[in-house]
Amino acid sequence: MRLRGLHRYLGIATNNEAEYHALIEGLKAVAPWNPDRLEIFLDSNLVVEQVKGKYRVKKPELQKLHEQTMELLKQFDDKWTIAHVERDHNKGADAMANRAIDEHVERVKKPRASG
Repeated sequence: MRLRGLHRYLGIATNNEAEYHALIEGLKAVAPWNPDRLEIFLDSNLVVEQVKGKYRVKKPELQKLHEQTMELLKQFDDKWTIAHVERDHNKGADAMANRAIDEHVERVKKPRASG
């Protein structure tokens, strides 16, 4: 069950960087709830396999994000799982990402009031 949806404009980032940022923000948001279990679903198979420890994190821009993710996951002990979900089955996440972009574009387009 999804308890909360979050979105934030990141600027220029790869899909994998965006997935890590979303995961980090989600982990921060759920931490105060102290859940009995946490099921994480991402449409980036690379990020899923890196978090599981099956793939090495080679790119420097992902290494910091991976370290931050793993540090945040420690607070959940062994109560978390992570799985890959095809993008077709993750339309909610795509909608949130598009919403963040659309809202950013709208803010940029609006003329600033002179004062």
